[in-house]
Amino acid sequence: MTISDQILEIAKKNNGVVTTSDLSEKGILRGNLKKLVDDGRLEKTARGVYILPEIWEDEFVNLQARFKKGIFSNETALFLWDLTDRTPNRYDMTFPHNYNLIKVRNEGVNCSRVKLEWYDIGISQLKSPGGNIITAYNMERTLCDILRKRSGVDTGVITEAFKRYAARKDKNIPLLSEYAKKFHVEEKVRRYLEVLI
Repeated sequence: MTISDQILEIAKKNNGVVTTSDLSEKGILRGNLKKLVDDGRLEKTARGVYILPEIWEDEFVNLQARFKKGIFSNETALFLWDLTDRTPNRYDMTFPHNYNLIKVRNEGVNCSRVKLEWYDIGISQLKSPGGNIITAYNMERTLCDILRKRSGVDTGVITEAFKRYAARKDKNIPLLSEYAKKFHVEEKVRRYLEVLI
């Protein structure tokens, strides 16, 4: 199997997407991508992100490949977890407090920064609408985040998110309570849950 075949095989196994970090993990030099792009066997969609020509571009994958520390959060995470009907017109991503946000903001992303001890809490892997694996905060973390003062999320969106969450079989109320304490939104979470459960 040639190196080009190996790269195309990686892309096929990954829903038609291959990133330069995928190649680094396998010990394949990035320069091999240029020939595949020149031959029309791959298309570059963003810095470090390549797709097979028959695949639709996945903006979630593009953003996460370019901003590896970014975790989909707030209204974008609500959308990914099917806790809202609203498709985000701008993506929400959260970064560690010391991350430089200039390039991310230039891409039109709504950025949040959190202290390091909060950054890793509730990180979860799920599928994007395009079927690719991406990283977002879990439902419980997202519900706590949207209740925090600076989130700016509309009250109607919050109410709908809690209604949908309460109706789900995979909800984890003890975890939600634990996160609510950590993020200092215990009273707000209790108010929404008392009405719904």
